Amino acid sequence: MATMTQPSGDLKLGPDRDGRIGKPISLPVLENLGFDSQFGPFYMGFWNMAAYLFGLMAAFIWTMVMFAQVAWNPVAFVKYFVVLQVDPPPASYGLSFPPLEQGGWWLAATFFMTLAVLAWFMHVYTRARTLGIKPYLAYGFSGAVILYLVIYIIRPMWMGDWSEAPSHGVKALLDWTNNVSVRYGNFYYNPFHMLSIFFLLGSTVLLAMHAGTIWALEKYGAHEEWAELQAPGTGTERAQLLWRWCIGFNANAYSIHLWAFWFAWLCGVTGAIGIFISQPAFVDNWYRWGIEAGINFPDLPPAPLQ
Repeated sequence: MATMTQPSGDLKLGPDRDGRIGKPISLPVLENLGFDSQFGPFYMGFWNMAAYLFGLMAAFIWTMVMFAQVAWNPVAFVKYFVVLQVDPPPASYGLSFPPLEQGGWWLAATFFMTLAVLAWFMHVYTRARTLGIKPYLAYGFSGAVILYLVIYIIRPMWMGDWSEAPSHGVKALLDWTNNVSVRYGNFYYNPFHMLSIFFLLGSTVLLAMHAGTIWALEKYGAHEEWAELQAPGTGTERAQLLWRWCIGFNANAYSIHLWAFWFAWLCGVTGAIGIFISQPAFVDNWYRWGIEAGINFPDLPPAPLQ
């Protein structure tokens, strides 16, 4: 049986038994949401500080540009926040750096946002390594990182045009998602979009059912999941009976987490593939592709008028 070991390396343990450094804050309201009441202390470190710094710089650019769009009126800024946006350069600029007011601000914000995302990934990865655990949280986050990089960096650079990337803004991102689907013949026929939605809904269902099962068996200790992975107790045994008899899926305390992890990770990765190949170099019309692939009805001539 595996046993817990003390983290190795250069980890400096603090004064208390859990190795925490700093005084925590207690927020009892968190217990109503199923969390521990302790809030902090937090480890900052180089990568975490870099992520916050770059993220704040990106957010500052977005905020200032959108504030300028409403003539620095705070009431208008709040009122129209969801429709304000920072646009990428026009297609005529290609991959060159345009004037700030014609897409330069978007490039600057995207640059800092990308650094923030990558720095946060490194923070999660290095913290896991320092604590002596496998960096599966970083591996899971990599699915979202891949999707982000494809949408904002890789696909526009491959196509030689920054205008292929979304604008920064709430409604702008939703508009881009809709418009790129319509432009390339409807993503309903994009098989990687189908897979991405399957994994999105599948991971949601798996995690919701898992959470519901654990919550129902909390009084039997099923929520002590690390201990249950090592030596399944009454809670896990009852959970396995429920899933095997009522759902038909012989899940256990370990396998359910693997299924949820892969479903969630593949949601981002398959979505990234579907977005990347939606371009003239690969597939420029998913509706026509669906007809050729035999998953859509062929075009039929209109019926003659009676």
